[in-house]
Amino acid sequence: MNKFMALVLTAALAGPFAAMPALAQQGPLRITVTQGVIEPLPIAVPTFQAETAGAAEVANQISRLVAQDLTGSGLFREVPASSFISNHAMFDQAVAYADWRAINVQGLVTGAVSVSGNQLTVKFRLYDIYTGAELGQGLQFNGSVQGWRRMAHKVSDAVYSRITGESGYFDSRVVFVAESGPKDNRLKRVAIMDYDGANVQYLTDANSLVLAPRFSPTGAQILYTSYQSGAPRINLLDVASASARQLPTEVGEMAFSPRFSRDGGSVIYSLANGGNTDIYRTDIRTGGHTRLTNAPSIETSPSLSPDGSQIVFESDRSGTTQLYVMGANGGEARRISFGDGRYGTPVWSPRGDMIAFTKQQGGRFHIGVMRTDGSEERLLTSSFLDEGPTWAPNGRMLMFTRETQGETGGPSIYSVDISGRNLRQVATGSFASDPSWGPLQP
Repeated sequence: MNKFMALVLTAALAGPFAAMPALAQQGPLRITVTQGVIEPLPIAVPTFQAETAGAAEVANQISRLVAQDLTGSGLFREVPASSFISNHAMFDQAVAYADWRAINVQGLVTGAVSVSGNQLTVKFRLYDIYTGAELGQGLQFNGSVQGWRRMAHKVSDAVYSRITGESGYFDSRVVFVAESGPKDNRLKRVAIMDYDGANVQYLTDANSLVLAPRFSPTGAQILYTSYQSGAPRINLLDVASASARQLPTEVGEMAFSPRFSRDGGSVIYSLANGGNTDIYRTDIRTGGHTRLTNAPSIETSPSLSPDGSQIVFESDRSGTTQLYVMGANGGEARRISFGDGRYGTPVWSPRGDMIAFTKQQGGRFHIGVMRTDGSEERLLTSSFLDEGPTWAPNGRMLMFTRETQGETGGPSIYSVDISGRNLRQVATGSFASDPSWGPLQP
């Protein structure tokens, strides 16, 4: 592993702690974990070369979006073009490593863009300025001109992966509830967007209340709660066609809080009937139902572990809302939350190592994370109302809903990394809530 990769990888894995370079030793630079602040790694992203006529505008757009993706992760700091000594206007020209070292650039991303009719080709290379060598081999992506944003995100994912050794999350989408209108008559629609808030598309109309959309493991389908029939029922929506149908969940008064199984073949959800709420599983193909909990308390917000063997959920069986884990087929549950306050909306990390949750404590709401046994609890945010976390595909970031107070207040979607750093609002263009982060797109 070279110095460049060792520096950022260790910093990315440091979790809530900081990373600082140790004293120079034999071999690659190492990192000492401390309680300070991680220093973002300086990168340069010169404007990609336009190799054909008419490609200059999209080349500039792609290079800017790549820089925004990387800096938005909180792991990178872009060195501005005004500081450049070396222009690097041509994709195939030799890299003047000394010029980039002189302005403290550690990673250099170069690219070229060509357009032929409606076809777009994007090439890129990543250079380790410390070692004076290309990091990995150059890659090329092909697609349509209209899909230039996805191609930029793919470049960003490749750069992120090469530097951190982990998969990226930029070429992904988020399903959410788009909200409009006055606070006492808010209209809600299921909508989908790129991870950064671009390309919003509405998948349902505003004729009935919708809540809690959730992506399938492949991103091709969405579950959500609909009040179209008067009582909450679970709908299954095909993303490509935007067509929806009601799932044959167990007969009862209210069915809500759905999530897909890890294979996408069944749904786990909450059913309220006769004043009691329990967790059920329904096979999407056969319609067969299985009751997973049977208690006088309220059990809701189930979320499966990545291997499909366990379910984390919230329950008030102890007198206050806490988090519990049980087997995927039900059975005895063990409590994992023991701090002050109330816990809810748990969701298992795609890495399988952590559980994110909402916590109400001392008049404030927080987004937090803990190990799957309840240890190492950390609160990442604090506000009037933060709720409903969802994980990025690589398990390094979270999105959630933040509500503001007052007559003109409303919900917005925010993101934060798992150390509590890099809190950002996602630019959705309108009120937005209930995000669910989907997988990387194929």
